[in-house]
Amino acid sequence: MSLHQALQSAIHLALLAVLFLSPLALAVPSPSHQHDTPSRTRTRLNTNWRFHRFPTNPDNLVYDIRPDHANLSADSLTILKPYILPAANAFIADPANHHPVPAGAGAAANSTSSVPFAQPAFDDTAWEQVTLPHDWAIAGPFYVGDNVPVGGGMGRLPIQGVGWYRRTLVVPGRSDGQQHYFLDVDGAMSYAAVWVNGILAGGWPYGYNSFRVDLTPFLRRDGEENVIALRVDNPVQSSRWYPGAGLYRNVWLTTVGDVHVPFSGTAVTTREVRREGAVVDLVVNVENRGEGRKKVEVVTEVYELDGKTGREGKKVAKFETAAVSLKGAEKKTVTASVAIRNPRLWGPWTSQKPNLYVAVSRLYVDNQVVDTYSTEFGVRSVVFDGNKGLFVNGERVRIQGVNQHHDLGALGAAFNYRAAERQLEILRDLGCNAIRMSHNPPAPELLELTDRMGFLVINEIFDSWELEKNPNDFHLIFADWSEPDLRSFIRRDRNHASVIAWSVGNEVGEQHTDEAGAVVAHRISAIAREEDPTRPITASMNFAKPDMPFPPNFDIISLNYQGEGIRDSPAYAGLEGIKTSPLYPAFHEAFPSKLIFSSETAAALSSRGVYLFPVTNYTSAPVTDTLPSGGGNATSHQVSAYELHTANFGSSPDKVFTTQDAHRPYVAGEFVWSGFDYLGEPTPYYSSRSSYFGIIDLAGFRKDRWYLYQSRWRPTLKSVHVLPHWSWGAERAGQVTPVHVFSAADEVEVWVNGVSQGRRRVGKEGGTNGTTTSSYRFRWDEVVYQPGEVRAVGYKGGREWARTVVKTAGEAAGLRLTADRERIEGDGDDLSFVTVEVVDKDGNVVPRADTGLAFSVEGPGEIAATDNGDATDMTSFVSRERKAFNGLALVVVRGKSGAKGKLTLKATGPGLNAAQLTLRVQ
Repeated sequence: MSLHQALQSAIHLALLAVLFLSPLALAVPSPSHQHDTPSRTRTRLNTNWRFHRFPTNPDNLVYDIRPDHANLSADSLTILKPYILPAANAFIADPANHHPVPAGAGAAANSTSSVPFAQPAFDDTAWEQVTLPHDWAIAGPFYVGDNVPVGGGMGRLPIQGVGWYRRTLVVPGRSDGQQHYFLDVDGAMSYAAVWVNGILAGGWPYGYNSFRVDLTPFLRRDGEENVIALRVDNPVQSSRWYPGAGLYRNVWLTTVGDVHVPFSGTAVTTREVRREGAVVDLVVNVENRGEGRKKVEVVTEVYELDGKTGREGKKVAKFETAAVSLKGAEKKTVTASVAIRNPRLWGPWTSQKPNLYVAVSRLYVDNQVVDTYSTEFGVRSVVFDGNKGLFVNGERVRIQGVNQHHDLGALGAAFNYRAAERQLEILRDLGCNAIRMSHNPPAPELLELTDRMGFLVINEIFDSWELEKNPNDFHLIFADWSEPDLRSFIRRDRNHASVIAWSVGNEVGEQHTDEAGAVVAHRISAIAREEDPTRPITASMNFAKPDMPFPPNFDIISLNYQGEGIRDSPAYAGLEGIKTSPLYPAFHEAFPSKLIFSSETAAALSSRGVYLFPVTNYTSAPVTDTLPSGGGNATSHQVSAYELHTANFGSSPDKVFTTQDAHRPYVAGEFVWSGFDYLGEPTPYYSSRSSYFGIIDLAGFRKDRWYLYQSRWRPTLKSVHVLPHWSWGAERAGQVTPVHVFSAADEVEVWVNGVSQGRRRVGKEGGTNGTTTSSYRFRWDEVVYQPGEVRAVGYKGGREWARTVVKTAGEAAGLRLTADRERIEGDGDDLSFVTVEVVDKDGNVVPRADTGLAFSVEGPGEIAATDNGDATDMTSFVSRERKAFNGLALVVVRGKSGAKGKLTLKATGPGLNAAQLTLRVQ
């Protein structure tokens, strides 16, 4: 059998393994590019929901007994697990392992159907009216201090409790009864259960996965009102970061006829990819939910797709028509292949273009179109070479990646397309070309964005397996749900061009359990390969060594911090914990044919605009409060932005760069921890609300570290970046205030008030203390502060290449507002992110300003959130008053749904000239 035949057969068998749709719940894709037909429609069901949060269990319902249920009487509880588990059957390959449907499930007369909040007659008018996506916790208030329900690890926000959502739904009835209705939930945090007209219809426990509930058996038709009630149960100690809470992603109503393409019903792969031509293989699942036999023709055409607008372009190919005969309640698979001449290839934005296509499949019965299903895809080849790294379309591509958690800063976990797009735009400006989805399935729209913007993606699903990291995390349901969650996740995301590999685990405890852990790794990897034999499987390792039984189970080697070494340099000598020298060589020797990359590097820490003195002489050092040059302040809980300090297991960017460069080309690149600061995990100060790890702060403002990575990732960009600012008070006059410059220049010279401080070359000593410049950092560690200016000039090949000047700012005098977009849609979703700067009379940003600010709007919009990037700020994100943090603040403005006109944002502060900005809502 040829490689192509084997591949096609594997995909074919994987799809044939999908069972008939359960009457409960199934995982579901959320493709944005779908055609409505007389039978298929897809409508966002995000408005007119009523919501109420109960901090403690209000209804004696639980999915299963958890550690946090110790205060509940087991005799009084109704366990939902037996009713939800059958939803997993469609994703469990062995029928012998399927879960039985309990007697009376789906009927009005069982213990799950007597819940008052689920009943149509329940009066919810006193509940809050909300629009989805909705994160109930993000408005706060923050928990402050010790012994609080939710600590710093999970963001100090009230994520805990039970939330009920209710809304009415009216559906038209078809005289032939051939219409089917599905509720498609992109994400619900967590332990979701759905009732329709008081009857439990389905659910899904893992809060990050998408799922589908078949509403059809429970709906009243012909204009009668139905009530959908959705319950989520969010436990404490369930995550190592902020998970969000509630219906935090989009919810859809999908309707189809009897004959249709079911959930995740297509798979597109490309092979024999060349500039002059490529072969595309297509698998289409077809289902007949009716009673009689139907003869179905499947016609699929391929069109170019405009990645910016989502519109179809010219037709480039047509698959051969496939015919299939289906009995009632039967599902079959058809396959086809087609050649595309001179294809427009998909590739990462840094050196290629992210061109996309869409395959439009139409199902015909008796010469009538009964369903249309669209599948976006890209034509590309990806090769993982153990000696030379990653190749996309024949070009070696260095992975310049970051890790991203799922929150959107001040907006919380509630997904917003524009907010996610803004994050990717900032990362693209940085030079980033890859994202690791840490450590869970992302919103479907985020992968649409990575497809269209040209980012490579490591798509990750689990942070824990059988062994816990927190008492209420995924390990509680791993035995029942690891297979169905993994299969549904891959089916949902397998057609995304940006996804180049699947990660099935992050730093899982099974690394430590030798053969027992390897058995789990083997099982999980095998499932992933069954679902997608075209992409490599990996899991990120911070402990497992090359000679252990865990790593051989994976197709590519992804290392967390072990590549550059953990606690192996002088500043980390006294720390407890894992210690390793750089392990790139050992893994390469053990697995010479497997690509190696770092799935997490650095774990550097800093607070934007905060500089602490004295500055360490080390090029990499842990944050400590016990040394004057330890980089942290135990009182303010801020970390120095000289970008030399890390978590106690981390390494500075400088050290990572040096180690990776020493092992090129077989080390394919890195994913930095992390791209943005995120809610929760505020190492080293867990009294704070958000992390210090980001290259970019929580508000989206660039830290100094941003310029260090940009110098490496965009070395042809002419730039020299000076730190720190030069606006200190009289207390620093005459004090040593080191000047560092980040640049891709060969040499840099610095002048302070016109006096040269010397010219530094890459890799040469940077000061009298013997510190050495890295490839992108130049140091002048003996500079003495006097007000005035610092001028830096970078040289390439002996010629001036770039220059910059940093001046001492005057007293704060006014405010300046700058919007990332001055026109936004009046759809209730679109956003403008407005930067607020505190400036002196000459327009210079005052870099230490912490002025209290107030914001207001007039016109067809509202303030959605405010922030300043300060990890210690416990002001609610929905507050219209906020202090500037080191000269900056952020206001997020949203246009009102259905409104148009001018929207004016005004900012004021005591003793400052007010500022205003006009946006257009269209």
